Amino acid sequence: MNNPRITPLLITRGAVQAIAFYVQAFGARELARFVLPDGVGISHADLAIGDALFSVTEEARAWNSDAPPSLGGSPVVLQLRVDDVDAVFARACVAGAEVVFPLGEFCGERMGRVRDPAGHLWILSQQIEPLSAEEIQRRRDDLFAQLGVRSA
Repeated sequence: MNNPRITPLLITRGAVQAIAFYVQAFGARELARFVLPDGVGISHADLAIGDALFSVTEEARAWNSDAPPSLGGSPVVLQLRVDDVDAVFARACVAGAEVVFPLGEFCGERMGRVRDPAGHLWILSQQIEPLSAEEIQRRRDDLFAQLGVRSA
């Protein structure tokens, strides 16, 4: 394969509802849907937000495909950069997302974090100020110094 890519697969309890959330909150487009033998559950669905692809499936614990509630939360945070973060953040909340961190400014971006109804974490952001890598590092260093953060 000459052009490798990563496509996140979000494991959920209730993939139909998760897909509906992603469509309503983020404007996702459903590209493909394959159902389970019961005709109700989703064995796999492909979605796109802009040109970013991701997939959704039902939890299958016997296959080590565990949804965030089975793990006590999600260890992965998906980052979605948009043109109007205030509007997307508001839509996500109306669609059922839980605010983890409210919108605020950080290193040239306006960003906030939400947990979707399936338990997946999303950072929603919008660039508001173009910065060099050096300036971003300086601002991060300043913030971490103010917070007393040294290393993990």
